[in-house]
Amino acid sequence: MKSWPILLLILGLVGLDQVSKAIAEAAIPLNDSVAWIEGFLYITHHHNEGAAWGLFQGAQWFFYIVTAFALAVFGYFSMEIDFKNARFFSFGIVLLIAGTIGNFIDRVRFGYVVDFIDVYIFTYDYPIFNFADSYLTIGVILFAIDLLFFEDKRKQKNANG
Repeated sequence: MKSWPILLLILGLVGLDQVSKAIAEAAIPLNDSVAWIEGFLYITHHHNEGAAWGLFQGAQWFFYIVTAFALAVFGYFSMEIDFKNARFFSFGIVLLIAGTIGNFIDRVRFGYVVDFIDVYIFTYDYPIFNFADSYLTIGVILFAIDLLFFEDKRKQKNANG
């Protein structure tokens, strides 16, 4: 598959992430919240200087290094993108790249990541996240599904011609 459709898909996902964050920042004061579905889904403007669940607060250089390494690894894997024969793998890699870039843009521009999706699961207030975080989570799940259920079958098929 030609690389320009993949690049357009990644750019579209990153664009959606960045636009959604800009809207949340413009519409809602920092640390304020608006209920979309009372008791379940809120839009809460939050700045995260750490990683998932607020880990490693303020360690920006660490995130720059990890991001560069992750993008190098995902870039290497992206050479194997094949939406026809490896859908889970391919979409997983695209989502991992888009999510990594989306949050990296925030870190470089602001020194933190803009989060705004706030979900309550029964009484548990799940950590606030954004589209890039969703891409990363879904990308890891798709990559794992491919690794666990499809990679061996694909290798056998390729070995048998």
